[in-house]
Amino acid sequence: MEPVTERDIRSSFINCSKGDAKRLHVPRDLAAQPWADLDFLGWHDPSYAGRGYLIVPREEELVGIALRFETGGSGKPQLCTICVTSHPGNGVALMVAAKAGESGRNGNTVGTYMCSDLACSLYARGRRTPALGRRYREDLSLDEKIARVTNHIGAFITRLHT
Repeated sequence: MEPVTERDIRSSFINCSKGDAKRLHVPRDLAAQPWADLDFLGWHDPSYAGRGYLIVPREEELVGIALRFETGGSGKPQLCTICVTSHPGNGVALMVAAKAGESGRNGNTVGTYMCSDLACSLYARGRRTPALGRRYREDLSLDEKIARVTNHIGAFITRLHT
């Protein structure tokens, strides 16, 4: 992923108002992000428990998504549907996003189970290890794992538009 600015981030959101995008917390450490290892930028809002954000590069634009999630966890190991990493109970959460446009304003949402820390790109590349300390053995190459993350997050975004 190419580095993004605060302005890029605030103008990219598809499922919240311009006012909400203007007020949301943007990471202060943008320059320190591991951009070469990211397929998307994800972070939590420290002001609101259970709120997070994704910025995903799509073709020639950035797509920003506001997310909500439960913070407790189920207590059981779960699998992230984006990077296919297994985590203990609170390591995966159902991330729910309002749909784009009128459908979202009418209360329609889409959800997917994701790594709670939104670091799927780093898990796929082996840059971060799940708390269980083990991973399922896969015969996929690194490029195939990266493509899987990109395809799965892309499918989630597509569902926000339909």
